[in-house]
Amino acid sequence: MTYNVAVAGASGYAGGELLRLLTGHPDLRVGALTAASSAGSTLDEHHPHLVDLAGTVLQETRPDTLAGHDVVALALPHGHSAEVAEQLGPDVLVVDLAADHRLTDPTAWQEFYGSDHAGSWPYALPELPHADGSRQRDRLPGVDPSAPRRLAVPGCYPTAVSLALAPGMAAGLLEAEDVVVVAASGTTGAGRAVKPHLLGSEVMGSMSPYGVGGGHRHTPEVEQNLALAAGRPVLVSFTPTLAPMPRGILATCTARVVPGTTAAQVRDAWAAAYADEPFVHLLPEGRWPRTADTLGANTVHLQVALDPRAGRVVVVAAVDNLVKGTAGAAVQAVNLALGLPETTGLTTTGLAP
Repeated sequence: MTYNVAVAGASGYAGGELLRLLTGHPDLRVGALTAASSAGSTLDEHHPHLVDLAGTVLQETRPDTLAGHDVVALALPHGHSAEVAEQLGPDVLVVDLAADHRLTDPTAWQEFYGSDHAGSWPYALPELPHADGSRQRDRLPGVDPSAPRRLAVPGCYPTAVSLALAPGMAAGLLEAEDVVVVAASGTTGAGRAVKPHLLGSEVMGSMSPYGVGGGHRHTPEVEQNLALAAGRPVLVSFTPTLAPMPRGILATCTARVVPGTTAAQVRDAWAAAYADEPFVHLLPEGRWPRTADTLGANTVHLQVALDPRAGRVVVVAAVDNLVKGTAGAAVQAVNLALGLPETTGLTTTGLAP
């Protein structure tokens, strides 16, 4: 069976990457493509690499345009998804690639996003371990019969950081009060809108921090995920940086270990957590993740080490922010919701060199 997928926000980076994956998916077919200010233009004006869809005219994002599809993917700016989703029936599988439905705490949403909370949807990070031994996969439509046909795709930073630290939290090896993360992202993480600080002349040959002092919007999402793994609240200090590359995230995550924890226990916990996960790879000891190795792939590469002198675990994670960090995660969750093999249409093979 073939399922029709409409994509709202097709002119942006996330929408374009989703379309790239959909064109290679054996069971999903691209339907209506919509946009806001770009409505009326053709897709190849924004994504010339999508030659199979060249000439497709972007329509206005309207309920009647999105109607009649099996899946509607919303690759819209934050704050716009809820209004569109409310106009779609409960039988339509709606996938939100923005942040609108990720957080379960309305207070956290209002603090970091400054608007009314639209409610939470099933959070589409299947591999996330919970403190009770289950996985987030068990709570997604297609696996949980009672789950609504709605999916909230995780943020790119939270994907890398949560999967980096969750095994230690779930195994009871990490303290919850002293988690520190410094992560670098490529410029596509900021979206496609023209911004002076993202101009090539500003970015090339330079790195810079942003959202310093606990202000980045992904902080409560990371804390929410790690709390599910730990079974108790987790406090995270998160500092993102902008790297002179178009895509990719490298996150260095540290947390204090429970006294007496050994390097063997640490390694075993991470290995056991992801032994059966096709998209999360714990690298051989001594080999460290590189963003280049995840480009174009729906993978997270991890390495973990114990710093015995500091009493901390160090986990480094690499991910393509547009694939496993956004569009690939959407396809993975849609596969589950439709009863397809989770890996359908997705690759673990990156681009090199």
